[in-house]
Amino acid sequence: MSQSHQQPALSKCPGCEEPPVAGDLFCGACGYDLSAVPARPDDRPTMAITVPPAAPAAEAVRWPTAEETDSSDVPAPVVRPADVPGTDSGGRPLTGPDTPDTESGRGAASPSGPDSAAARVRHDDRADPGGAEASGDFALAAPDPRAPEHAAALAAAPAPGAKVCVACRSGRVDADGYCENCGHAQPRERDHMEQELDAVAAVSDRGLRHHRNEDSFAVSSTALPDGSPAVVAIVCDGVSSASRPDEASAAAASAANEALLESLPRGTHPQQAMREAIVAASEAVNALAREPAGAREHDAHRHQNAPACTLVGAIMAGGLLIVGWVGDSRVYWVPEDRTQPTARLTEDDSWAAQMVAAGLMNEAEAYADERAHAITGWLGADAYELEPHTAAFKPDRPGLVVVCTDGLWNYAESAEEMAAAVPADAQRQPLHAARALVGHALDGGGHDNVTVALLPFAVRPQGAGSACETV
Repeated sequence: MSQSHQQPALSKCPGCEEPPVAGDLFCGACGYDLSAVPARPDDRPTMAITVPPAAPAAEAVRWPTAEETDSSDVPAPVVRPADVPGTDSGGRPLTGPDTPDTESGRGAASPSGPDSAAARVRHDDRADPGGAEASGDFALAAPDPRAPEHAAALAAAPAPGAKVCVACRSGRVDADGYCENCGHAQPRERDHMEQELDAVAAVSDRGLRHHRNEDSFAVSSTALPDGSPAVVAIVCDGVSSASRPDEASAAAASAANEALLESLPRGTHPQQAMREAIVAASEAVNALAREPAGAREHDAHRHQNAPACTLVGAIMAGGLLIVGWVGDSRVYWVPEDRTQPTARLTEDDSWAAQMVAAGLMNEAEAYADERAHAITGWLGADAYELEPHTAAFKPDRPGLVVVCTDGLWNYAESAEEMAAAVPADAQRQPLHAARALVGHALDGGGHDNVTVALLPFAVRPQGAGSACETV
């Protein structure tokens, strides 16, 4: 007949070490099958521990008493190598429980000599410079930059004057704008641009949302035939929905600036010079859409999605302030005396401006509409008939001319808001003020590219009101 063996009482569950309830077949804490625990054997066989023949006869091995027991209440051996007398593979004695060792605080003296095993361990743990030599191990030399494996890195070092990576500060930047050493993409030159002359400063920034800067600017100074100075600022904003908007804005700004630098010294009236400069900028942008050689002569889609941009500019010459524009970039007048009225000197070529001009909406309603910033005038091969706007002003007091794209005025739309954003020392530090205005737009969200040019206008008060003529 079969005989059932009663399981021994367990002090704790083998699975979770929680004390089980008497008579339970499964642990109430973890579900361990207590019936599967083998019975504790009646005998406890042991194995003899023999000392290697090379080792000298010594006292019997004294195993330390285990502090814990296993699941069958048999003491679990807890042994450290240094607790047992013996020898290492080289025949040297190991540190035993009775061996002096000041490192562990168990004796009065520590093993000495370069061949001591304990000494070798301490050298490794502490990174002692003499440890490798003392133990007979191979020393690890520092990398030699003259070694062959480093020759390629040295050869790849950028030559004097070459563009260096902004990330690793050592790699050469390739033609695609990536570091040949670490692969980091480099900031584009147009991501942030600054320029300052004696009487004008400009800053352009990519903003926080766009992947590239599609704005561009040009600032310059020249002399009129009578020797008096003329200062120029041109700001262009690429139309993002068109192709190559960054190229369009750069071409327009450069062409308009060159045209002014050519016509003003010849004595052309600044207002006429501005009009001619806008026409020259338009032609430069149109040229970007021309068909390559061999293309079909008549193609209804050749101007589809052509490069396009807006333009706004200002000239200070002969006591006059001339402004010109196509699109929705703007010019503001901020008097040095902030108690005097400020003014916006341009009218947008936009859907909102048309609604206001037609009397269909007031300005607040028009600019709150989602179609507000749809432009109705621009430079490009697919534009309507070009209608450059120019205006001439003769300020009777010193002030600041703010020429900017909508990336700035979206965060300071009214003349009063723009004046509040302009730093008080803008007349004396135009570059600092331009940076501050760009920062104002970035702090507001930086949803668009941001470009601003500042021209301090200094005149002697004459008592007469400002004259204005718009063409």
